[in-house]
Amino acid sequence: MLKTKKNSASTYLLATFFGLFVLFLYGPMFAVFILSLQGPEGQLTFPMRGFSFHWLKAVFEVQRVGNFIEPFGRSLSLGLLVTVFTVVISVMAGLAFRRRFVGSNLVFYLTISSLIVPSILVSLGIGIVFGLVGLDNQWYSSALAGHLTWTLPFAFLIMLGIFGRFNPSYEEAARDLGASEVTTFWQIVFPLIAASVIGVGLLGFTLSYDEFTRTSLISGETNTLPLEIFGMTTNVTSPALYALGTLTTVFSFVLIGLGLTAIQFLSRRQNNT
Repeated sequence: MLKTKKNSASTYLLATFFGLFVLFLYGPMFAVFILSLQGPEGQLTFPMRGFSFHWLKAVFEVQRVGNFIEPFGRSLSLGLLVTVFTVVISVMAGLAFRRRFVGSNLVFYLTISSLIVPSILVSLGIGIVFGLVGLDNQWYSSALAGHLTWTLPFAFLIMLGIFGRFNPSYEEAARDLGASEVTTFWQIVFPLIAASVIGVGLLGFTLSYDEFTRTSLISGETNTLPLEIFGMTTNVTSPALYALGTLTTVFSFVLIGLGLTAIQFLSRRQNNT
């Protein structure tokens, strides 16, 4: 008969510590979820006053202070635009850095320098430059530039790691069979990195959708969703703010689920071929 090994005291201590860590991470989020399910007389603090989906519906209605629908549309459209630019530029940069070229080190350090420079300075610089060229009133252009200074360095570093592990023998075999550079990329390279590209896209969208500091200095009078939420917290508001947090969290999990589904589909397709 096999004897089961008893767990030591350190095992229980570490498990308790991990449980407290998870509670520290997700406890505030669950508190927001619970408070968003109050009745019409609900307040911003515990105890709960009834149970209903009233405030979830109120998100889509006119608020006493602020507005949710239009800022969400701006954040969504800006996030999708940032995702496209981030994916395209990072993939092209990853391909370029597979071979060393004159000034590659300088380009590399300039690319990641925006992660070191305070975001306030980056945003102020973008605002000044766009003001000089007459685009300071076009919030989507300046916000796009500001968000790309945040998303591109991360995506660039990820793509460097992806292409650093990429086996070039697949491309060499395709060229030996007469495939052009474009055909080799779309038929050989891209299917192999597609799952990673989806991950980079999700990262770019998430960073843009949640970005506050850079956006606050270059968006002007037009708010994205994080700016609108911040503005509402400085005024008298309602549990609709918590309901918005619940809905955006569900939205984020839906995006993650779609991304994981796409990655699994591509992996199965690649294994079958």
